Order: sequence, then C-alpha cells, then structure tokens
Amino acid sequence: MVNAAEDRSRPPRSVTILGSTGSIGCTTVGLIEENLSGYEVFALTANTNAALLADQARRLGAGLAVIADPARYRELAAALSGSGIECAAGRDALVEAARRPAEWLMAGIVGAAGLEPTLAAVRRGGVVALANKECLVCAGPLFMQEVATNGTTLLPVDSEHNAIFQVFDFSAPDSIDEIILTASGGPFRGRSLSGMACATPLEAVSHPNWEMGSKISIDSATMMNKGLELIEAHYLFRVPQSKIRIVVHPQSIVHSLVAYVDGSVLAQMGEPTMRTPISYCLDWPTRRPAPEARLDLARIGELTFEELDPARFPAVGLARQALDMGDAAPAMLNAANEVAVHAFLDGRIGFLDITRIVGDILDRAHGLPCSSFDDIVHADAVARRRARERAVSVSVHA
Repeated sequence: MVNAAEDRSRPPRSVTILGSTGSIGCTTVGLIEENLSGYEVFALTANTNAALLADQARRLGAGLAVIADPARYRELAAALSGSGIECAAGRDALVEAARRPAEWLMAGIVGAAGLEPTLAAVRRGGVVALANKECLVCAGPLFMQEVATNGTTLLPVDSEHNAIFQVFDFSAPDSIDEIILTASGGPFRGRSLSGMACATPLEAVSHPNWEMGSKISIDSATMMNKGLELIEAHYLFRVPQSKIRIVVHPQSIVHSLVAYVDGSVLAQMGEPTMRTPISYCLDWPTRRPAPEARLDLARIGELTFEELDPARFPAVGLARQALDMGDAAPAMLNAANEVAVHAFLDGRIGFLDITRIVGDILDRAHGLPCSSFDDIVHADAVARRRARERAVSVSVHA
C-alpha cells in the first residue's frame, strides 16, 4: 500500500478516458481538473459530441482526441486547430487510443460498443477502471480470462461494485456468505403495474437520487440495472448467483454490503454521488481528500430496506435466467435490452414492453455459443435483430 507522503511525491499519473463526454467521463474530467498537476492525459474519446470533446482536450492538455463518428472528424479537427492536440476518428482510432500506454484508463463507453476498446485496454495491461457493465455482462468469462492473462488491475466504478470491492476480503473468499446489492427502486418503486404501463420516457428517466444518462436511468426504472449488476458481481467477485441478493434501499446511502460466515456484515456508505467511487479508482490504492458533502447519519435519520417485488420488476429474474442458461444468453439479454430501451425512449413501445421484449428474446437464446469474442459479436447482432423485429410487432399492435 502507498502512503500519503509517497503519493505526494509521485510523478503525474498518465490517464486515458474512453467516453469522456458521457456522465462518468465528465465526472472523471472534473476530478482531474481539480488536480491538473497530478495527471497527464494521454487520450480522450467520445461518440458524437465533438465540441465538448475538443473543449475537454484543451482544458486537460490531452495528447489525443478521438471521435468515434467519422462524420464529426472535421468539426473536431477545426475545434482543435492550432492546439497541437492530435485528433482522429472511427472505430480503429478508438481502439488505438485504448492501446496507448497510459497507467490508468477509464472505460466509460456505454453499451456493447465499449467492449472492443475496453478489451484492447485490458490486453495492454495497467489499471482499468471499469464503468462499462456490458463487458462483463456480454463476455464475463472471456473478459476475466483476458484480465488474468495480461495481469491487468480491474477496478469497478459502479457504486455498488465499488462498494463491494472496498469491503470484500479477497484473501479469504471462503469467508464470504453472500453479497447484497442495494437498489434505490428507481422512480417507480411505489407505482402499480397499471401505473407503470402508461409511464412516459420523461417520468422513467427522472431518477430520485442519481443523475445519469437516459439509458442507464431507464435501466434503473425497470431494475434491469440490478440484473446486469448481478451478472457483473458474479464474474467480478467469483460468487455464485445464489449468494447474490438484491434489496431495495430508497435512500441510496448504503451502496452495497458483504455478509461473512461469522455473521458480520460490512457496508460501504456515502452520499449518492459518482464522484466518490470515481475518485477512489482514480487515485487507487491511495485516497485523496475530496470536497464532497460528508455523510451525516443523524441528519438522514433512518435507513430503510425492502424486498424486491419480482412481479413488478421481472428484469432481475431475467438476468438470473440468463446466467443459468449460460453461453451467449447474457449477451443476448443485454443486446435486447438496449434495443428495447431505445424503442421506449423513441416512443415506439410502452414501458412494460421493455422487459417483455427482453424475455421473448431470452427464451430464444438457446444454442448460440460463447467460446470467442466473435461469438459474442454474432450473438449480439442476432439478439438486436430479433428485438427490433419484436419492437416493431409490439408497436404495430399497440
């Protein structure tokens, strides 16, 4: 472990941020800006927001800025003209940015699109802060094998997995009785099924505690985020799904817990802000002072916990089903969910149709192999095609 005195004298930490213009990326950029002398930014990447990417690259003095959408290259190049910052576009450039030898990399690209560049980063080695659920959901066994083979340090960024990471005894895994993931319950925690059936996208993205992107917010509303997190936890901590429990905790103060065989239960707590887990990862294995609101339990007054209602929130059951099915089923679950969520956000299907479509695709997920990353790409494409067809059918009969 590095002590505080050693940390003050360390050279700047070289970093790359994949997905710097998203919610996780912007928070990471903000934390770096608070201590610019402590970091050297090798590369920043974004999907389509060339203007913000260029602004971030200038503010952080990045060596490289990559826009995934080639159609936005001219805009990016013009915005960075005269800065001396290298710019590039396209999928290959995105992967190349991930391969640059930064000491620390934030994998913050949302969705299955983040798999290839994050895999490139893992194969490079170093420290990878993982904020992309889909890498583990779609390709858990293969991805973790690459982590082990390349000696990569994987730090979970999600508040739940970061919490577990902080209180999990990796030296004595047999002492773990169960992992308990907490869920806020989202905006529809107290709403009936009939009420959820007529929910609008605006209502669904209005999370009571967290500020997140629209896709992740919808996943919180359906509780699919907890299903995906369950799959992640299974692979990250090598715990069978039978030892992973989910409880609803509306205050979002206890981010997750680890129960031990002697009856002890360790919880990581904090205010509901992603700055804390990102800061933890950014300066791991040390901790740096952060200007965050300190947790005041007396002010909060009480912390409550509830059982998850599987009838109103079937997504967690679908995730457990996918894990039981194995092979490419988790990848197909994820792909179908992405398609269904975007169909809902576009107003083409209803809120409850999201998990119905995912369930339909999962029921047809038998037989597709998962022995290579090419298999994952194929299964993802098959599930997306089937989900798009199912979404069209649902909208036609609405």
